Amino acid sequence: MPTIRPDPYPHGTIGQLRHLHLLRKPSYSAYRSASLLNGETNLRTQCGGLILLLLVFVVAASAGPKLEVSWKNPNYDGAKFKNILVLALNGKAANRAEFEDELVAAITRPAAPASPSYEFIARPDATPIDKKDLRELIREQKFDAIVVARLTKRETKTTYVEGQAWSPYPYYGTFYGFYDEVAPVIYTPGYLETEKTAQVELNFYSTAKPDGELVWTGTTNTFDVSSAMKSIKGLVRIYAKALEQESIIDRPAK
Repeated sequence: MPTIRPDPYPHGTIGQLRHLHLLRKPSYSAYRSASLLNGETNLRTQCGGLILLLLVFVVAASAGPKLEVSWKNPNYDGAKFKNILVLALNGKAANRAEFEDELVAAITRPAAPASPSYEFIARPDATPIDKKDLRELIREQKFDAIVVARLTKRETKTTYVEGQAWSPYPYYGTFYGFYDEVAPVIYTPGYLETEKTAQVELNFYSTAKPDGELVWTGTTNTFDVSSAMKSIKGLVRIYAKALEQESIIDRPAK
């Protein structure tokens, strides 16, 4: 009597396919392709994160001036100012004159003009101003306020950046990708990199009292000054805005 064996695939064709699928092992080429794909994806993800991090550092390094300290005298209760003198104490003559012109333009109002100090006092070498001469100027021109700006910190740092070998496309997933990566290595020579930074303080004084009275003071962060004109415009913008916010000068009419 013939032996009846149980059907190894009780679910018919679908059961056969499932059984065969469970027994079938992935080929080496399929495993290798999946590994390379995952490696390439991870590598590209890491490179993308590195690039993003470098961009953050570049933006932070190139940031312009910002106010770190801002203080208004709580005891000052004087009226609005009508005639303001702008004085840049130190720095190069051309930069001082440019700063005074820019700040004068930013804080002048129809009923409250501002004037640069260089129109009255010539200081080509940033020599100290005689206090007696300054008192006479303020009295004769009837200045009721004086804005004084000074560099509190200025640094120049030069560093040597070493040359390095690099390649345009970091891909090591396959032998030919690796070969293309290593063979055309590019070398960048070293160079000197100069970084210039500064910090600026601005004080706003009322001249109503004989020795003057501090109304407001503001000090910036340490910021990049590689471009003098860009730095001056940035300083003027933040200082004019701060004086408006503190109601020391009126906001410009729209």
